[in-house]
Amino acid sequence: MMDASQSLLELVAAAQANAKTSENHISEILKTIDGQNGSDAQVEELRAATVSRELLAVDIFSVFEARMQHHFRRGPFSRKLKSLLLEAGKTDLADRLHHYYLAINVLKHGKGASYRELLNAPNSLFVVKPTKDIITDKDHTPVSLLDVNVPGFFDGLTRTILDAHHFLENR
Repeated sequence: MMDASQSLLELVAAAQANAKTSENHISEILKTIDGQNGSDAQVEELRAATVSRELLAVDIFSVFEARMQHHFRRGPFSRKLKSLLLEAGKTDLADRLHHYYLAINVLKHGKGASYRELLNAPNSLFVVKPTKDIITDKDHTPVSLLDVNVPGFFDGLTRTILDAHHFLENR
């Protein structure tokens, strides 16, 4: 649970701990299934754990934007922050931030401009699934456009948030 009295750094640490717990839970489910068709309960448990990670990613990025918005008068936070980072010569951080911004948009809104941009981006930081590959899974349930369970996804997201936070707080 994200508490308004906690600092952004505390919230990111809590999100990292929650993500690690869910990563371990997902690993256990996958070990139990072990390449075989899982039971309906196992498949549903895996889906619920994955959705939980997606929501956690959306939540921590949204909290980051809300807590750091005061650095800009008005307008789209991520676009303004990206411009500021580029002006400061922080191109790697600007690129990472932009890609995670797009990823969060895909998790929130599905297919659209952010999805198309990520799908066509060279060296994307994560796995974006072409729509032809994700229409449905075995039991015809829609699956995500973005794989939040790949190693490093959540660590990269939180590292990017922390790097951007430190940049804004120390300029």
